[in-house]
Amino acid sequence: MRDFFQQADRIYFDEGPCLNFNLEKDLDSDFFDEFRISAGFSVGVGTQQIIKNLKLFQPEGLFKNGAVLFFAASPETFFEKAVIRCVSFDGITKTQIIDDKIYGGPLMRQFQQAMFWLKSKLNVRYEIEGSGPRKEIWEIPEIVFKEAIINALSHRDYYDRGARITIELFSDRVEITNPGGLVSAISSEEFGTKSLSRNPLLFGLFERIDMVEQIGSGIGRIKDEIAKAGLPIPIFKTDGMFTVVFQRPANNILVKNSEKTREKTREKTREKIIRLIKSNKEITIKELAKETEISDKGIEYHLTKMKKEKIIIRVGYDKGGYWIVNEPIDNN
Repeated sequence: MRDFFQQADRIYFDEGPCLNFNLEKDLDSDFFDEFRISAGFSVGVGTQQIIKNLKLFQPEGLFKNGAVLFFAASPETFFEKAVIRCVSFDGITKTQIIDDKIYGGPLMRQFQQAMFWLKSKLNVRYEIEGSGPRKEIWEIPEIVFKEAIINALSHRDYYDRGARITIELFSDRVEITNPGGLVSAISSEEFGTKSLSRNPLLFGLFERIDMVEQIGSGIGRIKDEIAKAGLPIPIFKTDGMFTVVFQRPANNILVKNSEKTREKTREKTREKIIRLIKSNKEITIKELAKETEISDKGIEYHLTKMKKEKIIIRVGYDKGGYWIVNEPIDNN
């Protein structure tokens, strides 16, 4: 029924009113100023005039949902699941979580943080041609992730309050999932050749700052870039949730170097954990996470592995217990 009315231009989530939004208190002023510059508005044009020009208010004076998602400092305060969750797994299954981050804030900030997270996890090499700036070469083309994440943010079904956009990183693939499959107006045969946004206000705001044009022609662009990189064709799943699966390069130097880099990173993280435990045997997981700048789940993963390998020993219960570093015995 909702799809039917959306097609008839009757209801859109992003056009609906957000009852509790307070412009003075909840607006992300810094991001709004960045948007003002990117969208080409004159410095002399005030905030209220820009809001009026972009039609971000309902007739009764309430801020629209799409405007809250795009400009609020914490849109997740109003829409709990309007965030991106980035999860890294050890291997090809979901058994062991290495890193788990949730990014909120204005949608453009979520996009930027998710891209930075991916760059920190994937293998990226650099090429320098002549005297020009160095060129980043991602193991999976960067433009592909830009397209997929902006697509997820602008086309997801925000009426679905039970799911987030997720980016899941495995040793062999990357999966990006967002709530809402294809809108009923587009058949599976037309997928990739036609476009219909669930959220025209959001799509228009991304278009204002050239994110849509910059990324290219959607699904076709993704397929073209993947083909140029010599990678397997991405898998698109459109029933229920919308998911795109990108296969990572296999049996090549990039993957081998990436594995070596990850192993060195694990070793350095372990060394830091051991050093912190030695300085404070009662240190908590949250304190370790803060000091090492990885998630609580990441710390739990390392502690579990280190306990199995007898590198550290836990004495007592979680509360009130303490750690012991199992020092090697010197036989000399």
